[in-house]
Amino acid sequence: MKQIYEKNELRFAIVWIVIYVVCMGILRNLGDDSPYMMMGLIVISVLMFLFVSKNGLMEKYGLSGWAKNNRAMLWFIPLWIIASGNLWGGCSPDYQGAGLLFAAVSMAFVGFAEELIFRGFLFKAMLKDGSVKAAVVVSSVTFGLGHILNLFTGHEFFPTLMQAFCAIFIGLIFTFAFYKSGSLLPCILAHSIIDVFSVFTKSKGPLLDWIYVAVIVILAIAYCLYLRRLETPAVNRVGRGEEKLSCQAE
Repeated sequence: MKQIYEKNELRFAIVWIVIYVVCMGILRNLGDDSPYMMMGLIVISVLMFLFVSKNGLMEKYGLSGWAKNNRAMLWFIPLWIIASGNLWGGCSPDYQGAGLLFAAVSMAFVGFAEELIFRGFLFKAMLKDGSVKAAVVVSSVTFGLGHILNLFTGHEFFPTLMQAFCAIFIGLIFTFAFYKSGSLLPCILAHSIIDVFSVFTKSKGPLLDWIYVAVIVILAIAYCLYLRRLETPAVNRVGRGEEKLSCQAE
């Protein structure tokens, strides 16, 4: 993996996306409450973390600490609002006993793995080429469209499309939050909360579902417009790409 990373960071990110998608396709067919799914996700997450840690990339991928500009980031409040969404309709666990624990732990590691892959590896690989717009769009859209794969694990068509649509805007918020804070930890925490709460969610009903979608879209647009005006931390600055974004924000 190190050789692939040193040769081409984008290829490295794509390799991890493929590995993750293939593994998740296999694991999710076992059921979210399967201990094997939980163990598989833990292994994937640990391998990625060890690679980042052993190669001195903790700061680059935003794992070295919480955001230093926490106040300027508005304490990441939009992320916590979105994270609470799966409980708006009430609480009704999908599983019982050990199965509930396995599913909750699995979803927590899904949040970690997907943030490190899409906001970490993919976004930073594209940011390195100097195109902030392309990095933000590709990271967000790729993350959103990846949820369409749920169709192959028995999920219903329309709810899956809605999930993919929401995930694009959630990805947009998370990408900007990482870009302007330099820390991936708030994104990992919010993503993990969203996924863990999905195990406990009760159907919100059509009206509340659409309200949640509207909240996500509005928050994504408003928060990203606000974040564009903040100074980018040194770890995420890129030559011409940063200059272009700053000019547009003025």
